Amino acid sequence: MQYKNKYIFNKIIAAILLMLIFNSLIPAQSTPIVADSSGVVSVQADDAAGDFSNPFNKMPEWHAMFSNIPGDWSKYFDVTFRVNKIPLYLTVSALTAATIVTDDKSWQITRKNHDASSFATKFDEFWTEIGDGRTQFGLAAAFGLYGLVSNDARAVRTASQIVQTVFAAGTVVQVLKHITGRQTPNTATSPTGNWVFFPNQIEYAKHVSTYDAYPSGHVTTTLATVIVIAENYPEVWWIRPVGYTVTALVAFGMVGTGIHWYSDYPLAVALGYTFGMIAAHPEKIPDSISGSKKLNIMPMLVDKGFGLSVGYRF
Repeated sequence: MQYKNKYIFNKIIAAILLMLIFNSLIPAQSTPIVADSSGVVSVQADDAAGDFSNPFNKMPEWHAMFSNIPGDWSKYFDVTFRVNKIPLYLTVSALTAATIVTDDKSWQITRKNHDASSFATKFDEFWTEIGDGRTQFGLAAAFGLYGLVSNDARAVRTASQIVQTVFAAGTVVQVLKHITGRQTPNTATSPTGNWVFFPNQIEYAKHVSTYDAYPSGHVTTTLATVIVIAENYPEVWWIRPVGYTVTALVAFGMVGTGIHWYSDYPLAVALGYTFGMIAAHPEKIPDSISGSKKLNIMPMLVDKGFGLSVGYRF
């Protein structure tokens, strides 16, 4: 019983640490929430018309969950190379570097907790399964069914955007995994796992877990789903704290099961938040992930080969 209490305590501490990572990377919600004289809570938008409900009153096209994905990729790369993102890049890099240094020790401790009891093992496995996509698509189905039955455009929109962000963000994560080729804790042949950049893709397909640790797709898509729901229902205050806690537990469970290192998560959090915000705001790129100053880095053809063109827009 004493060890079980210690195990639960360690889980809580780890969840708190992961929540601190999320809070350091995710901007605060800027949508104002006000109450009228009768005490009824409402939400106001910062657009010119001030009509917050308007986007939610329009039923999305059935194909929007798929046809919007290329646009999401374009918006993501449009906002990625901007000067105002330098602090975010530095934060992600610093957190990743710091957690890589401690990855072996932190994984050993978490794994020891995982093996402490059948309850601990099932606990980690449960939260790992929560992030594997079935939950996200299940939520999308629930929102979609409710929206169609009750003619609720906001619920249908939420369902469509969940599917959209899971595919859009998940594809980018897979590209990064195929580039970085990092070993998972379960397959690691070095204390923090080897990195094989641009691995042989045939070998990758044969031994996926040997190359697919970085970044975490589970955390990316789980957080993106939370952001989509929270942005569509900003008046429901508890969605974010509950959603962030669930995401943290998913992250912790995957370290326990040996699927990920803690250093796989800072970039995943940044990706999940960005893609969630992009999907939830098809009308325009939200201010929280955009900026007027922009750094462009593009390939260019020169006389004797290829080079890079760097441009800065004020």
